[in-house]
Amino acid sequence: MAPQSLEAKVESLEQRVTRFEELPARVDHVVSQIVQLRTEMHDEFSAVRTEMRAGDEETRREMRDGFSTLHDEIRSGDEASRHCMRMLFEEYVGRMKVVDEGKNTRA
Repeated sequence: MAPQSLEAKVESLEQRVTRFEELPARVDHVVSQIVQLRTEMHDEFSAVRTEMRAGDEETRREMRDGFSTLHDEIRSGDEASRHCMRMLFEEYVGRMKVVDEGKNTRA
């Protein structure tokens, strides 16, 4: 490798110093971008949390409505079962009376 002239060394140093002088501005720009990214991420995470809470509330509301509907259907089915049981019981009682009357008339 041939030795550099003094002029070439000075020029090389000037270029390096110029790049170093630009470095703080470039670092400031990167810092600015990082701050902007942090702000955007914070805002987006907050929005996601808000949407999740709203979704949770919606899910809870839907489940409450579903359970309420199910409860009403069970109660309605329960009433229908009672009505059916009552009808069967009355039919049974009526048949037992007929059987008793048949026994009483034979005796």
